[in-house]
Amino acid sequence: MKKRMIALATVAAVTASMVMGTVGMAEERTTFTVGFDAEYPPYGYMDEDGEYTGFDLELAQAVCDLVGWELIKTPIDWDSKDLELESGSIDCIWSGFTINGREDDYTWSYPYVDNSQVIVVAEDSGIEDLAGLSGKIVGVQAASAALELLSDGGDQADLAATFGTLQEFADYNTAFVELQAGSIDAVAMDIGVAQYQIKEKEGYMILDEELNSEQYGIGFRLDDEELRDTVNEALLALVEDGTVAELAEKYELGDMVCLGDDVEAEAETEAAAEAETEAATEAE
Repeated sequence: MKKRMIALATVAAVTASMVMGTVGMAEERTTFTVGFDAEYPPYGYMDEDGEYTGFDLELAQAVCDLVGWELIKTPIDWDSKDLELESGSIDCIWSGFTINGREDDYTWSYPYVDNSQVIVVAEDSGIEDLAGLSGKIVGVQAASAALELLSDGGDQADLAATFGTLQEFADYNTAFVELQAGSIDAVAMDIGVAQYQIKEKEGYMILDEELNSEQYGIGFRLDDEELRDTVNEALLALVEDGTVAELAEKYELGDMVCLGDDVEAEAETEAAAEAETEAATEAE
């Protein structure tokens, strides 16, 4: 318990000092442009009032409020996200963006959500497991982590080889329309999005077998370490003040959010090492 308290105190102290360090950069930057998929609830979508919202966008707004930036929400064609980032049209990709397999392609924030890729089918489809997808038409979003996973060279390429067709769609809302129409038999997608869709549409289920597990992060350009660090520092402060937990509860992602776990684990390790050093010194 004592070590735990020391670790938490260390995290709090480090977070406080880092937030103070954001002030300098905040004075230089006035806006923060976030590129996101506007058809990706609960992370980013248009609400009934015609406003863009979602867990990612509200968290981005909280970062901007803390640091003193104006948030510019920029919906993008997900297939063109890299062009948008490299051209400077957006400052980052923040939209349920999978780190795994892309570790060297972007400058990444801390992981903030533990995610998994799953299969959604109609409850009356007769498909009960991954083997039941043999010969079926499976939908997936273009340029998505699920597509990469199921494509040639992906971890689940052998599974995809059993499908009748792996059909790409511009977004998952369109894929679900086709699933409802019976034009496709299943959709491979992120579990958070799948849970949202199932909540909104009756008669669908997630297969128990997952395709994989992964983590979400915010993707910055490879030379944008300073911007990444500022956002990371603000995110840790939002963990400390309870904002992250509040948003996670609002969007029913409480059991998936992992923001701050790595930092806390590192702080616990450092605290334990310091305690051992102190004990050794006292023993002498």
